[in-house]
Amino acid sequence: MPRLFFTCLGVFFFVARLSAATEATAGLLPTPLDRYHDPVNAGLWDVLAHRAAADPFNIAALAIFVCAIVHTFLAARIRHAAHVVEERHAARLKARRAETPPDHDHEGGRDEVSFGGQVLHFFGEVEAVFGIWVLVLAGAITWFKGWDSVVGYIGEHVSYTEPLFVVIVMALAATHPVLSLAERCLHAVASLGRGTPGAWWLSILLLAPLLGSFITEPAAMTIAALLLARQFYALKPSPRLAYATLGLLFVNISVGGTLTHFAAPPVIMVAHAWGWDMAYLFLHFGWRAALGIAVATLLYYAVFRRELAGLHRRAADRPAPARRAPVPAWITLVQLGFLAFTVWQAHHPVLFIGAFLFFLAFTKATAHHQTPVDLRSPVLVGFFLAGLVIHGGLQAWWIQPILSRLGEGPLFLSAVVLTAFNDNAAITFLATLVPGFTAELKYAVVAGAVVGGGLTVIANAPNPAGQAILARYFPEGVAPLKLLAAALVPTAVMALSFMAF
Repeated sequence: MPRLFFTCLGVFFFVARLSAATEATAGLLPTPLDRYHDPVNAGLWDVLAHRAAADPFNIAALAIFVCAIVHTFLAARIRHAAHVVEERHAARLKARRAETPPDHDHEGGRDEVSFGGQVLHFFGEVEAVFGIWVLVLAGAITWFKGWDSVVGYIGEHVSYTEPLFVVIVMALAATHPVLSLAERCLHAVASLGRGTPGAWWLSILLLAPLLGSFITEPAAMTIAALLLARQFYALKPSPRLAYATLGLLFVNISVGGTLTHFAAPPVIMVAHAWGWDMAYLFLHFGWRAALGIAVATLLYYAVFRRELAGLHRRAADRPAPARRAPVPAWITLVQLGFLAFTVWQAHHPVLFIGAFLFFLAFTKATAHHQTPVDLRSPVLVGFFLAGLVIHGGLQAWWIQPILSRLGEGPLFLSAVVLTAFNDNAAITFLATLVPGFTAELKYAVVAGAVVGGGLTVIANAPNPAGQAILARYFPEGVAPLKLLAAALVPTAVMALSFMAF
């Protein structure tokens, strides 16, 4: 990890010595695309070289972004190193206690923690990765453009509405009344299969993603992940099935929000600019998404049906959970009202954050029907997304020329690949900046962005929420390459569904 950090520092220090930013781009962050004055009829590499020479900071921002992505792939190893450091620290403390008489003045005090172990734990948290590299990015911005540009870009230019919205909607969707209602609804479907783990698995992965088209994808991800944790992951499936389920969940959620024009972030980015309404989304995306979800889920069910059947025996041996008193209908309706208001005002953080404060007061007044509001996971996910937005906002200089030079098929495939390394909403937003896109090209870029949204944790905004909830069921954390492998088959199914008809 230190080598990665200092290598990145060396890259942008070296670039800084090569050239200073021109007056045309000094202080502007990011440089407006129309300020580059690209050579006429120039090829892709010529355009990228021209833009890098016009503003050398672009190379530094890209290098730091790549380092952050590599860091996410190393997170599991860093967490393992943290455990090793803490075990050694615990052994030293044990030996010290054996050699030193007890100090009665400190009885009942807290044990000394391992500072190095805690630091490594922080560096190994996937949700913290992009935030950590924002510090490096801020140093690069200061070096190239001055501190005022740091304040101007990170403090004023970047919009944090989406991260804030995800924090609030995760907290609302995870409350006991909302989750109980969702569980009762899905139980009615699972009961058709006698309520077995396989029936629960099917009902959650088939229906919860489509629910994302109405309560937003982050809320659907939260509900689906919490129910999968309770009805499936708690039964300790094999690692192969555990990863297959996670990859399928991410892919299904990514496409499941496309039945409407207000629920999936990559669709929201283009709906107003391109005049796409609900009817257009359903006719061009929605039915394809539903078909792809059904085919991919049933395919994985066929592959793992024996293991899913085996989980039924574990479920039978598990003690029945303690029954809680039913939540009064009026409390559930009020909390659904808070959730609906948040979705309605998703673009106005002052309003949905204000409503959330009233929601917290409501949960205090009805505490006997609530579980404690958990803000740790939502805040970590929001931190992850905020860091991703900051880094992603500086990548338009190379993504936009690529998108503008591709035909329908290559554009679709490129959007799938680019989405794996950047939030799919950023990809579709950049597509709105490309002049002259035909209806076919618009469809191709959005379809590719939603199809590729399950390949990595950073590919779709709700994915970090799912990982934060389910990571405890993966002993070494969620391995990015194993997640990628698990998501490849459903991604291919979705690609066929969106491009074959």
